[in-house]
Amino acid sequence: MIRRHTLCRMLASGGLGWRLERWLRRALPGYCAFCYARLAGDLPWCADCDDDLPWNVAACERCAEPLPSAYDNHRCGRCLQRPPAFDAAWVPLRYEGELIRLVQRFKFSADPRAGTLMVELLVHAMGANAPCGERLIGVPGSWTRTRERGFDPVAWLGGSLAARWQLPRLAAQRQRDSSSQRGLDRAARRRNVKDAFVIEGPLPESVLLLDDVMTTGATLEALALACRRAGARRIGVVALARTPPGRI
Repeated sequence: MIRRHTLCRMLASGGLGWRLERWLRRALPGYCAFCYARLAGDLPWCADCDDDLPWNVAACERCAEPLPSAYDNHRCGRCLQRPPAFDAAWVPLRYEGELIRLVQRFKFSADPRAGTLMVELLVHAMGANAPCGERLIGVPGSWTRTRERGFDPVAWLGGSLAARWQLPRLAAQRQRDSSSQRGLDRAARRRNVKDAFVIEGPLPESVLLLDDVMTTGATLEALALACRRAGARRIGVVALARTPPGRI
């Protein structure tokens, strides 16, 4: 019999984790991760909940900021005026409703089931069109918050996604431990993470940056600038959810 803490370590180990999770869903009766209805397929959520999830359908192609459905341009006003240092963003969901509760269970309660569900949502949303890049680089966690939580959430997600997408990982480093971005406006967020990251070069031509939630994009912008200094020329970013403009 597998002990619970051993199972959690296995789920956290990248490729083995998602294979074990899929086997468990097939071998045992499954229930929707959101509404607890019985499941008929391989996904860990039901069709009704899939329809109800806050999919980021109308979004800026450059930064993935949610846009009004009637918006005619493919880019938001900010990206038209001041394009970010990255070239494209893939963020399939909006950070609201069930997504907030899911992310908080993962980040603040170290719930491996919630983390695995986040990976499944992201991989499912991307389908066969997984973001391109020669290396996957996660946003390195704050030293203080990583010690408090006992793990780095983005590094955890990066291990599973790198296995699923068959992408080698590279590690960026923090040059300083910036304070929390919570409660800061856009300009303050940019100042807070300016020059916070460094990565040893030379990097390959194209890289893919990873974060769990993208709020204003300031953190990913700072990491993208560090990657450009290290030689990357094409930079994409991916995150599970994007915070709507009205909630920043």
